[in-house]
Amino acid sequence: MNAKKASTLSTGTDPDDAPALTEEFFRKADLFNGETLVRRGRPKASVTKTPIKIRLDADVLAALRASGDGWQTRINDTLRASLQLAGRLG
Repeated sequence: MNAKKASTLSTGTDPDDAPALTEEFFRKADLFNGETLVRRGRPKASVTKTPIKIRLDADVLAALRASGDGWQTRINDTLRASLQLAGRLG
């Protein structure tokens, strides 16, 4: 007599073979809000800045960097103030 064979293969995975759910696993896991992937990191700014190359005197650059973190933002603020004083920027 012919026995009826199963139409699909049984995978038979053992639940003990699953990876451990550690703190690191959850830290690296993707976060979803419904069907939408929630992006990590800094959110995109509404006004972005354009990266450029600029050549500065070594002593000027050293003084700016020595003023600590945010020195590039301070360059931007100084240039903006200078342009406003010259009446070239609203």
